[in-house]
Amino acid sequence: MNARVPSAALDCAQALHQVSDLWDAQIVPCLQDYIRVPAKSPMFDAQWAEHGYIDSVVRTTAAWIEAQKISGLRLGIVRLEGRTPVLFFEVAATRARATQTVLMYGHLDKQPEFSGWRSDLGPWSPVLEDGKLYGRGGADDGYAAYAAVAAIAALQTQNVEHPRIVGLIETCEESGSYDLLPYIDLLKPRLGDVGLVVCLDSGAGNYDQLWLTSSLRGMASGVLKVEILTEGVHSGDASGLVPSSFRIMRQVLDRLEDSASGRLLPASFHCEVPPERLAQARATAAILGDEIYKRFPWAHYDCAGATTFALPTTTDPLQALLNRTWAPTLSVTAADGFPDLGNAGNVLRPYSAFKLSLRLPPLIAADVAVQQLKALLEDNAPYQARVTFEGAASATGWNAPTTAPWLESALSAASQTHFGAPCGYIGQGGTIPLMNILSQGFPQAQMMICGVLGPKSNAHGPNEFLHVPYAKKLTAAVAQVIAQFP
Repeated sequence: MNARVPSAALDCAQALHQVSDLWDAQIVPCLQDYIRVPAKSPMFDAQWAEHGYIDSVVRTTAAWIEAQKISGLRLGIVRLEGRTPVLFFEVAATRARATQTVLMYGHLDKQPEFSGWRSDLGPWSPVLEDGKLYGRGGADDGYAAYAAVAAIAALQTQNVEHPRIVGLIETCEESGSYDLLPYIDLLKPRLGDVGLVVCLDSGAGNYDQLWLTSSLRGMASGVLKVEILTEGVHSGDASGLVPSSFRIMRQVLDRLEDSASGRLLPASFHCEVPPERLAQARATAAILGDEIYKRFPWAHYDCAGATTFALPTTTDPLQALLNRTWAPTLSVTAADGFPDLGNAGNVLRPYSAFKLSLRLPPLIAADVAVQQLKALLEDNAPYQARVTFEGAASATGWNAPTTAPWLESALSAASQTHFGAPCGYIGQGGTIPLMNILSQGFPQAQMMICGVLGPKSNAHGPNEFLHVPYAKKLTAAVAQVIAQFP
């Protein structure tokens, strides 16, 4: 057996060449097959077990990992009764006296289809175009398991010593990871002393440098329902006497949100931005500028011969960045009680129901917010209507621990090596429930939270794509950082 060479001897150019070849020859075709499978998360497919799509993508991913012939690999599909499966692998350390573990994380469940896909694209129809792989789940987060193993393979090909590495690939993330904690408890003896978490389920400010996620917002969601009648009645007969359930809904939501500005009114849903995060936000705002808000698919229309675009809440780059990462915000993501336009008569509807998605600052406890939200919305209903709020998924956000000097140095070197630019630090507006679980279980672990969800990649929405050239460089960067793990 060849003697192991020092970690610093990693040939980064060779590593990038190797992972790029693997992406082209195997990973992209595997992800095309993965996109074809509607492996929707349990929240969006109550019969996920019967349909077998989640099991299918787990088995396929496991088979590919085993085919890579990683030295020291042990892999298994772990199942708890009534829960979504987890793919778990272990790779033995090749570095002498290595005591800590690197944990690599991803997920294989997907968001639902969503409408509005480009006419020649679709959620379950993979299309590779100009380096972008379109289709649901490729970027969020089917690529993660493949990239993680490709990074390990790059180290082993060069006989570069590495610590013990474990992989945890779940299938419930898009439903709030409610199945994950039981698996963490089950697998904790096998996780070991985790010193570094590499999570490949996050975003990027651009495709020009490596990005480290420094914070994640939390989430509280649920259904707000306003009932005023037992059945619909003629609007000409009843309006003026029977209050509209929609108008009551507006009044109730006015308790929560200033509709003119979008600012959430309860002070308890806000928090101060830590000085370190504020300094990072200023630096990132200087890098990205107006791309922070221009990246979104704004609606536009032609008015008297001039093309006009819808406007963001702010065009100040720093404020825009803080708004999407540290401000609480309310979104209505679905509605019930409304007929479609073609079938709507002159009827005063008996009820209105909205699905609410409340994004919370990283330091606000989600469970407390849900209780406060329920009390605020249900108390003293207008016209004595029946107003109920039923909480659904919730998760507390996350603020990264202070980055250790070795990791900061490794990230900077990896970004310069593969992108020719410094590593950027950015908060994300979305939620990864695992991060708080791991931060609590392994409070001393360093966190490399990164991903491929850059501008216009549109996870959860139509035309989701994976930026393949960026994914290749990110894979090589992960290998370089692991090689520098002390």
